[in-house]
Amino acid sequence: MIRRRLIVHGRVQGVGFRWAIARAADSRGVAGWVANRADGTVEAVLEGRREAVESVVRSAEQGPRGARVERVQVTEEEPEGLRGFGTR
Repeated sequence: MIRRRLIVHGRVQGVGFRWAIARAADSRGVAGWVANRADGTVEAVLEGRREAVESVVRSAEQGPRGARVERVQVTEEEPEGLRGFGTR
């Protein structure tokens, strides 16, 4: 079990980015949440099996159609045992 916090920069609000990340996480059994931030970035916390979390990170780096991801900051954190995935 691993945990990663992502801060996604670029044109990532108003393009279905949170929905795309939530869908990717749900389909891979990854727990956590995703939220728009006031500075125009999107933040996500992902917990789960290493392969599953890394797959969602790759999805975030690509973004959905209409997004323009400039960069993704990825921080390793200690897992907290989150359950389910939410959009804030």
